[in-house]
Amino acid sequence: MSSAVARGSRTPILPDIHNPHKHRNTPTSKSSREWIKENPVDPAEEKTQITEHEIALFRKPLHQNVCVAMLSEGFHRSFAELFALLQRWKEAEEHPHKLQTIQHHLTRAETAERAGQYAEVYEDHLFLASFFTEPEDEWLKRHFSQLALHSARKFKMDCGKREAEANLHLGQVYLEKGQLEPAQERYEAVYHLSMGRPWQDTSGRMHHSRSCDELQRVYTLLAQTLLQDHHYADAIKMFNKAYEMAKESGDRGQEGEAAYRLGLAYQSAGDQKTAKELFSVNIEISTTLENTDSLGRAYEAIAKSLESEGNLTEATEYLEKFAEISLNSKQDRNLEKAYMCLGNILNSRKQYDEACVHFKHAYEIACNLASVPRLQKAQVCVSSARALGMMQTYHTIIENPERQNIQKIISWKERREDNFSVATS
Repeated sequence: MSSAVARGSRTPILPDIHNPHKHRNTPTSKSSREWIKENPVDPAEEKTQITEHEIALFRKPLHQNVCVAMLSEGFHRSFAELFALLQRWKEAEEHPHKLQTIQHHLTRAETAERAGQYAEVYEDHLFLASFFTEPEDEWLKRHFSQLALHSARKFKMDCGKREAEANLHLGQVYLEKGQLEPAQERYEAVYHLSMGRPWQDTSGRMHHSRSCDELQRVYTLLAQTLLQDHHYADAIKMFNKAYEMAKESGDRGQEGEAAYRLGLAYQSAGDQKTAKELFSVNIEISTTLENTDSLGRAYEAIAKSLESEGNLTEATEYLEKFAEISLNSKQDRNLEKAYMCLGNILNSRKQYDEACVHFKHAYEIACNLASVPRLQKAQVCVSSARALGMMQTYHTIIENPERQNIQKIISWKERREDNFSVATS
């Protein structure tokens, strides 16, 4: 009996799992409410009680927690997008801010898309495209730029304005990486979408004018590559397209530069007549804009075409204009180049003394510029012109072996002066 009583009065160590409220009383038989009142929980101690979810946030990698959060909140498309990026983005864990920014805007975009608000979808994707600016994030910038273009195409209520903006953005991404053909495709899309539309960017620049500028730039780069490979016909076609875009943009400065580059292409192909016409366009525009540097280059280019045609007198006139404008505008490098070109033409006309004078001027300018290659080239040209001039005088005297001429030669050999013409005067 006593043993039965002892067994019946035994207090279990753990609570009954079938009745968790049973056996909550303390050994002193106080109620739970009374015991809690006498033993209050410190608020600071209560805050230290961490949930399993919070423990997981510390124990698991950030990218895993982000993915789990997306799935638990029902953003399956955003999860798939981010998960695909993480397959390539091995350094994601080192950039929590970037990772969380992607999570935030992808889930916002998915929410907006469910509501059919495609303008907001586009804005979130474009934000991510603009967010990544560092060189190592270029691939992310391109990815979200493509995503922005895809979402812009779904918005049909702005006549294609957002699509044009997205194409501009993506075209810039391709251009920065030197991918000219994809950039050309994007900018051509902007050109056609924005034609006749009053669309502007935040700075007030017209989208159509911007597309013309960018296409002029891309066409020029493509043409220069073709020109380097000696594909003159294709290069000229591409330079022509660049010239047309420059004219349509309304930028007179760009138009003049495009005309000059097209002229150089025709000059390389041997069509000097067309080249001179385009250089003349550049001269007209440069004169109007008072662009002395561009004007000097055009004078030099026309002189080169004239020289190749054998018109040395007129070529000399244009080079003298080149020298004059360079001198007045204090463009020493251009002035040195002008003197060298004049010296070369005079040298080819066997006017060695005059050529030597211009080469000396070029040498002096090169000394002031501290340009060793230019200085050495001028030195060689001065020496060559002087030697040729001396040889010319020497041959003239030898061809007339009179007593007086023989005495001049003997006198020159005794003096050994640099200038033979002076010694024979």
